[in-house]
Amino acid sequence: MLAAACIFVGTYLVLALGRLPGFRVDRTGAAIIGASLMIAFSVLTLDEAYASIDHNTILLLFGMMIVVANLRLSGFFAVVSKWVVEHAHHPLTLLAAIVLVSGVFSAFFVNDTMCLVLTPLVLEIVLALERNPVPYLLAVAMASNIGSVATITGNPQNMMIGIFSGIPYRHFAAKLAPVGAAGLVLTFAILAIIYRKEFRKSEAVKLECRRIRANKVLMWKSLAASGLMIVFFFIGWPIAKVAVVTGALLLISRRVKPEKVYHEIDFSLLALFIGLFIVIAGIEKTALPSHALAIVSGYGLDRPAVLSAVAAVLSNVASNVPAVLIFKPLVPHLADPRSAWLILAMSSTLAGNLTVLGSVANLIVIQKAKRQVAISFWEYFRVGLPLTLVTIAVGVLLL
Repeated sequence: MLAAACIFVGTYLVLALGRLPGFRVDRTGAAIIGASLMIAFSVLTLDEAYASIDHNTILLLFGMMIVVANLRLSGFFAVVSKWVVEHAHHPLTLLAAIVLVSGVFSAFFVNDTMCLVLTPLVLEIVLALERNPVPYLLAVAMASNIGSVATITGNPQNMMIGIFSGIPYRHFAAKLAPVGAAGLVLTFAILAIIYRKEFRKSEAVKLECRRIRANKVLMWKSLAASGLMIVFFFIGWPIAKVAVVTGALLLISRRVKPEKVYHEIDFSLLALFIGLFIVIAGIEKTALPSHALAIVSGYGLDRPAVLSAVAAVLSNVASNVPAVLIFKPLVPHLADPRSAWLILAMSSTLAGNLTVLGSVANLIVIQKAKRQVAISFWEYFRVGLPLTLVTIAVGVLLL
């Protein structure tokens, strides 16, 4: 128990800090080292470590990465984003278009992807219009986080929760899509209020047509495969099976080198998941989860507001994926596990908007824009704090 506790705390401390001080060890490295130590100190046998890895989650994430890679390489996201944004003829309409595109596509195709695609496009357009780029860039990051709450395939933590809970895709979407829709409206409203000087100017915006390179054959092929995949998700087919088969079929191509697709796959994220599964299995083998459950039960973790608050804090301390894994051994013992999983998905995702460090999507936007626009921690926080508090409160009420 002592070894497991020390390894667990050490791993999550590095996850919270982002890297091991004085060493070149990032979050993925911490998860791998923690998993290896669980085996080295005989907390888990090798067979137990293998068995602890949730293969359905890994397959789902891997399959979705291949599907999204094909859509991105085809130019689909860039084409749609360009068309929508360039048909916005007023600053407020432009903001609404960015929120809508980022949020809706993030619901199905992982929020990080939308930030990678939208950030350079939005930055180019708003700088050409000589407008303040900050609210529009914040809209990309925050709407992508909020939109991703709507479905199981919106972000990695939802994928884990979908697999752990066994909640059908359509039921998950029916419960959380209204939360995502309300959140997108609130994102638009709060940005419009905080940056009212930017939107007080009522002159129309005129944009020149920009050429976007697109592979039409790959685009239609990827769209057809993605559409069928989503249909099968809603019908109720096993989501991991559907995602990995769809991804595999998209690899059959005469036009795209497979290396380009492999380059788009985030193998470090897959390794992070595998390592964390083993670390959590090690701690589950001890009596610590039952002790933790006894402690948190006294704080009313069965109440949606309490669970949301705890999940939001942990998601900002250790990131949302590790936070969800911390709850994995606890949620099945709560009074209503299915509702608890939905609340956990909602709060851990929406909490990503609290600070710059709350979500990988935020960091992608900040990093891709930093050469031309500097968005400070406090610049982000003055929008992220009210948005996070209000959206989580609305989520609790709706659920």
